Amino acid sequence: MDVVPAVATAVPFLDLRAGYDELRAEIDASIGRVLDSGMYILGEEVAAFEREYAEYCGCAHAIGVANGLDALHLALRAMGIGAGDEVIVPSNTYIATWLAVSQCGATPVAVEPDPATHNLDPARIEAAITPRTRALLPVHLYGQPADLDPILDIGRRRGLRVLEDGAQAQGARYKGRRLGGHGDAVAWSFYPGKNLGAFGDAGAITTNDAALADRLRVLRNYGSRVKYVNEVQGWNSRLDPLQAAILRAKLPYLDAWNARRGAIAARYAAAFTGLDLVLPGVPAWAEPAWHLFVVRVAQRERVQSRLSAAGIGTLIHYPVPPHRQGAYRDLALPGDGFPLADRLAGEVLSLPIGPQQDARATQAVIDAVRACL
Repeated sequence: MDVVPAVATAVPFLDLRAGYDELRAEIDASIGRVLDSGMYILGEEVAAFEREYAEYCGCAHAIGVANGLDALHLALRAMGIGAGDEVIVPSNTYIATWLAVSQCGATPVAVEPDPATHNLDPARIEAAITPRTRALLPVHLYGQPADLDPILDIGRRRGLRVLEDGAQAQGARYKGRRLGGHGDAVAWSFYPGKNLGAFGDAGAITTNDAALADRLRVLRNYGSRVKYVNEVQGWNSRLDPLQAAILRAKLPYLDAWNARRGAIAARYAAAFTGLDLVLPGVPAWAEPAWHLFVVRVAQRERVQSRLSAAGIGTLIHYPVPPHRQGAYRDLALPGDGFPLADRLAGEVLSLPIGPQQDARATQAVIDAVRACL
């Protein structure tokens, strides 16, 4: 078939307005509560979200910050990562994972992914460790938990900190336990498109380490815990109370919304089995949050173009891996050094899987994909 028929109703990649419409009363009330409070920096709204999110993640502490990149960067700073250090990162990830390392003055050292899950391959980590390595930074990409047990084992044996990038994985479980407290810390993004999304930039770090949590609270607030008394050179990276209130309104619905995503993923997996594409690989121990449903397909641009013409929104996560970005030209990384990341960048395609996507829209995506292949 040369042309994929247009669907009766276009299916956007993600409809953020639909999420607001579903929770309009709760969200509007939460915003009004903050406006009425007169407290517009930190305060009880932020503290309440921190308590509730820590409890949700099953850990002792949550520290709200301005965005997901700051969550990664400040967590590394709080762990003592600095100039001359190296941090193991995935070759296949969004560039923020690498940028956080660079912002500390440290060097990101890339390790290739597991081809089935697209996450950092634990079997490749030890070969990349040098005397300068100080931390491991696995990413729970697409909402799929990384294989933490072997990564944590390497960290313990080699004396390395483990910081997880959970930006896409709110609510995901590893071996039955929610992400949030397995390693030394987890950095979270609440960017609007995330499973738990604010109405602007927002982030947090969760940890069971009380000393680390204390350092983070100081670092996010100009290096101060008492007004006008600055213990260290810190940053201005505080979770906004309005965003905290919106996140509090949405948090009780996160598991239900993740379940909707999971139901769509199951429909896709059943409908696409046997087609000329590679489906997401989900290990038996993983319960993904299904932030993204990412397939691999040959002639990706042709398929994406035909889906777009049919009214189906798609995205590519991610078209240019970090080692090929101009931002990392100074590392002089070999052009052929990360073939798996390069291959994924040329084949991956993310299909719509938002929690407000109804059965008709999901079937439209299925019909359009099947017509392309």
